[in-house]
Amino acid sequence: EVPLVESGGGLVQAGGSLRLSCAASRFSFDIYAIAWFRQAPGKEREGVACISGGDGKSYYGDFVKGRFTISSDNAKKTVYLQMNSLKPEDTAVYYCAAERFTSCPRGPRSYIAYGYWGQGTQVTVSS
Repeated sequence: EVPLVESGGGLVQAGGSLRLSCAASRFSFDIYAIAWFRQAPGKEREGVACISGGDGKSYYGDFVKGRFTISSDNAKKTVYLQMNSLKPEDTAVYYCAAERFTSCPRGPRSYIAYGYWGQGTQVTVSS
């Protein structure tokens, strides 16, 4: 059983928007941090956004620059990533991850700390 299930990816033109969803029914948002990562071909996985119920904070990768918003719906046990003003360089497979953290781990290789992953959803932004 896959612990996290992503959806909402697809093909969009530059400047467009997508909303990704991460179904996380096994996880309590109070004690788990839920994050979005992405990986483009030939590149290392990088952190996009993270939300933590432990400290009530969210964090974003530097490249986001106000374009993306992470949010959670505790009743639906779902975390969303609203992506606006998409650019071709946002093209990647987007993954949802979870781990028991009271606050989101940060740093360029924070993905190493997460133990639960979804299968990913492809986002393609055309120019």
